[in-house]
Amino acid sequence: MMSQLDLHPSSAAQNRAGVMESSPLSGLYRRSGKRALDVALVLAAAPFVLLVVAILAAIVSCDGSNPFYTQKRVGMGGRIFRLWKLRSMVPDADARLASHLARNEEARIEWAETQKLRNDPRITPFGRFLRRSSMDELPQLFNVLNGDMSLVGPRPMMVEQQSLYSGTDYFLLKPGLTGLWQVSERNGTTFAARAGYDAEYNRVLSLATDLQTIRQTAAVVMRGTGV
Repeated sequence: MMSQLDLHPSSAAQNRAGVMESSPLSGLYRRSGKRALDVALVLAAAPFVLLVVAILAAIVSCDGSNPFYTQKRVGMGGRIFRLWKLRSMVPDADARLASHLARNEEARIEWAETQKLRNDPRITPFGRFLRRSSMDELPQLFNVLNGDMSLVGPRPMMVEQQSLYSGTDYFLLKPGLTGLWQVSERNGTTFAARAGYDAEYNRVLSLATDLQTIRQTAAVVMRGTGV
């Protein structure tokens, strides 16, 4: 078994090292075990996470704005929920993005393909640290606890991104704090290509797959390659 997932949608059928095939036990895990694991791990981590989030929120709020950021995302079955993050962008992020894309053709093409920017003018200096360390996503443990998300699953999709998504597996799963896409190519794929990772995860969903993905996420965080 490989130490890190490196799946690409076009080659997932040939390269499935690092994930576990489905088994009869996977059905039981999907129905009830996955939720039990989510709740148990979040509650166990809560004392430490709450302290870290409080410290980070105090630093983020030094510019006088709300340290938390919420955004509508698409959940299982197309249900809309509000995702929580520590704010890593300037308060006028939407206007800053629109202005940047209007003036920069290369950035406009990059945004259309990936829904991300490698050189994003909206991100604050401390926000870059939060993103590299993935600490901006710690408040999403609240989304996991209340059942909107799971620890492992597809990358949460924005409402306006649904027309760009080419598959159906996303809507059969709870979005995840981490997942196959997050521990593999991340910025190296188009937004539409995420459907391949979601289909692969839906096929191999199991306790073993989730535990391995969580371990690999820890490695990604330690390398500071968060986006």
